[in-house]
Amino acid sequence: MASATKRRQEDVVIDGVLDIDQAREVIPFTYAITAYGADPQADGLIKRMKEGDIFIPLFSLPASEAAGAPRFQREYVWKKQQADRFIESLLLGLPVPGIFLVKEESGRHLVLDGHQRLRSLLRFYTNDWEGGAFVLEEVQERFKNRGYEQLEPTDRRRLDDSIIHATIVRQDEPSQDLSSIYLVFERLNSGGTSLQPQEIRVALYHGQFVALLTELNDHASWRALFGKRSKRLKDIELILRFFALLESGGSYSRPMKGFLNSYMGRRRNPPSVTQARFREIFESTTDAILHGLGRKAFKPKNAVNAALADALMVGVARRTRKQRETVDREELQAAYKRLLAHGEFQDAISRATADEENVKKRLAIATSIIAGDK
Repeated sequence: MASATKRRQEDVVIDGVLDIDQAREVIPFTYAITAYGADPQADGLIKRMKEGDIFIPLFSLPASEAAGAPRFQREYVWKKQQADRFIESLLLGLPVPGIFLVKEESGRHLVLDGHQRLRSLLRFYTNDWEGGAFVLEEVQERFKNRGYEQLEPTDRRRLDDSIIHATIVRQDEPSQDLSSIYLVFERLNSGGTSLQPQEIRVALYHGQFVALLTELNDHASWRALFGKRSKRLKDIELILRFFALLESGGSYSRPMKGFLNSYMGRRRNPPSVTQARFREIFESTTDAILHGLGRKAFKPKNAVNAALADALMVGVARRTRKQRETVDREELQAAYKRLLAHGEFQDAISRATADEENVKKRLAIATSIIAGDK
């Protein structure tokens, strides 16, 4: 039994970061959702997408877009032939796969599954294919070289009236962590290249906190410490993890992704004074680490060690908050050496790094050595 647990907890390198494999973590939960069906017509879906009542999440987004309602994911991957065939299927009255939507408390609907289909449909209605006109090509002769406005009236009406079945999921007991919806999202996106947990969080918990994390991800000291930007948002996830463990590390419990989901839900739209405090803590912490330890502080080997990064950042943050002064460079270097030489700390950042015991142990050791707490 122990060996099986150990295998499940083995860390992996994901996009240059040595961390737990959150995709293999299981969140214990009971379903708190209702799912029901609807049969919207194509023209109705287009109208609601244009008005923002149905929106497709951005999984990777600039800070300028992070706080508002996500518009469209830039990861549109369908080739023209796929889009043509999908539109043709609707024109012919053929059944097409359904979509999944989550109804938010505001009444808007976020797309969980069906991004490519809905984006293709909108592109056809708005006559936009990669900046040019959207005319059908890989279809039968009667539809070839026609855009939406060039369709025969009967064909256009058939397209407008075509049904795309929607399964709508709703959280019955609105909660901050949206654990049930998160799991639906995770499982619907299990095909192809699976979404990483932070990519789902950015979509599901969109708001002011996502905007703040995205902004902080551009801070010069952080970029120097982490390295090149992570395509799978591991850099943003580590910033989230720092705040979560700094504030709530004493009550941490597995799994890590469930812990981070709950924290991100609670902090979804923090007041401006809290955002300013978070910004000051993060910038002063990363500035101190870069100045005192250099670019390799999180990389005892080649990859960023996530467990080392979160413990080191929490220790330095507590030191600066406790003493209300800049961390002395030589003192920090000496503390860092003692930290890396500490046998229990090495164990806590090397294996089973998501276990409650190891998370709390490495935070306590780092705080004691760096911040001087006993």
